[in-house]
Amino acid sequence: MKIVVIGGTGLIGSKLVQTLRERGHDALAASPKTGVNTFTREGLAQAMDGAAVVVDVANAPVWEDKAVLDFFETSGRNLLAAEAAAGVRHHVALSIVGSERLPGNGYFRAKVAQENLIKASGIPHTILRATQFFEFVGGIAQAATVGGEIRLSPALIQPIASDDVVAALAEVTLAPPVNGTLEVAGPEAIPLDELVRRLLQATKDTRKVVPDIHARYFGDVLNDQSLTPGRNPRLGAIRFEDWLSRQTAR
Repeated sequence: MKIVVIGGTGLIGSKLVQTLRERGHDALAASPKTGVNTFTREGLAQAMDGAAVVVDVANAPVWEDKAVLDFFETSGRNLLAAEAAAGVRHHVALSIVGSERLPGNGYFRAKVAQENLIKASGIPHTILRATQFFEFVGGIAQAATVGGEIRLSPALIQPIASDDVVAALAEVTLAPPVNGTLEVAGPEAIPLDELVRRLLQATKDTRKVVPDIHARYFGDVLNDQSLTPGRNPRLGAIRFEDWLSRQTAR
């Protein structure tokens, strides 16, 4: 079966392409690096030719609010139109747990807009929302750093290893479309400030983490429901400590 992975050369996409190929499928890694650009439509029709499933795990190349919204809306419309023309039978998209609960975050607003386009397209679909990746915890710490201090909310977060996201995506990709939204999260919920504190301890980073209930997370104040899944999410198997041990042993 031909499966096109949009964003197929990135962190999640490259692992997903490898996993699907190992399972015997014709997985195409589609990204600007391979000549497929959903924003400009370059190579898009050719990539869709013969595809049964399309998985969109593309990340926006920009972070400014208006630009990121334009990216996801334009790319989403172009991709869904190309899929409709090619007769694609299942559209899978990776999104973010809590997107609609943090309206002050421009990236999250753009992901909600992307989801709405998918739901309105008429193409059978599955949206998989994931919690924040372990690989992004360092970036969260950096964004919250002022001087030698990191101010973070103690609200709960339930982060997940990218490998567990890929495993869930592969399962969803090879299953029939649910025409709805599923969630996947890590095996444990951890206060955000404590999560970053564990990372700093493991990497011998001397910055001080200060818990602050008013600290903003990319524009929004958090509560325990902001970045945690709802009822009955799929859960990854890799714990943060185990992932940390592997990273620091390299």
